[in-house]
Amino acid sequence: QVQLVESGGGSVQAGGSLRLSCAASGYTYSTYCMGWFRQAPGKEREGVANIYASIGVTYTNYADSVKGRFTISQDKDKNTLYLQMNSLKPEDTAMYYCAAEKKRCYYSVLGEPGFFGYWGQGTQVTVSS
Repeated sequence: QVQLVESGGGSVQAGGSLRLSCAASGYTYSTYCMGWFRQAPGKEREGVANIYASIGVTYTNYADSVKGRFTISQDKDKNTLYLQMNSLKPEDTAMYYCAAEKKRCYYSVLGEPGFFGYWGQGTQVTVSS
């Protein structure tokens, strides 16, 4: 059974950095599309980044709002997904969720939360001004 557990959230001042982690069990990252989504109170869930690795090539896609500030990566040996978040802004405040699905995602699937069948419980990120 696929399980995803996020960690690394917290409170930080604007301009600071955080690194989120998503530990997976029950499958291997190499065959799955992985993604990070976030949801702020009163708002819809928003795609942040997705990643897929195939035959030595890694495909990543980012929401425009985080391009140049966030980096998605994965460590296959540790079966762990990461989201490095730099230059954080108050508008980045949200619950962040890790998602996975056994499908290819060469292109952005950030507008399709239904693409993913497996979700973590979320980790809160709060950015103060």
